[in-house]
Amino acid sequence: MESSEVDQMALISVLAEGYVVTLAGGGFRASPSTVLMEDSGRRVLADPGADGRSLSSALFKRGLSPSEIDLVFITHAHLDHLLNLRLFPDAEVCDGSFFYRGDEEIPYGRFLPDTEIEVLSTPGHTPEHSSLLVPSEGETWLVAGDLFWWRDGAVPRTDISGLLALEDELATDPEALRMSRIEALRRADVVVPGHGRPFRFEDRPLMVTF
Repeated sequence: MESSEVDQMALISVLAEGYVVTLAGGGFRASPSTVLMEDSGRRVLADPGADGRSLSSALFKRGLSPSEIDLVFITHAHLDHLLNLRLFPDAEVCDGSFFYRGDEEIPYGRFLPDTEIEVLSTPGHTPEHSSLLVPSEGETWLVAGDLFWWRDGAVPRTDISGLLALEDELATDPEALRMSRIEALRRADVVVPGHGRPFRFEDRPLMVTF
């Protein structure tokens, strides 16, 4: 393998599997899939979530402390995806458009700063929603945020028809969401949903019919 190919591959692991549990008295408990990526010498954490105890434990099991995370990426501004930002006071933070260093708000381009991790605009769940495309070991991982999500106990279809029809009761723009899903799935081999189990997507050749 050429050195340039090695440089373009990130290490990626799911630290926490996202969940949404409906509560008997109304409301729900929720925290998203939290993903750790190591690329170009930087440790990037996507969607730190709301369950601080589980996240701290997952980092500890990997021999990491919060101070060793260089950059935190937030897919969108729902609080269940970002409350644990408070665990990373020294990390830089970015969303789909801006890179934040203290009170500095700096626009950036197609990739997360100083990495080969691609940022893909995926509006629909919220207007500003963005996902990540991560090349790793010859595959492309989609860190989807709430482009795809489901409540605990659901058994969603993960073929193209099922994924495009997956209901999102919180979507701000269902048609934009559908188009974002089509674009993201054209490129994904492995999908990490915002809430639910990661899955392998192998239906891309059929997408020309949509």
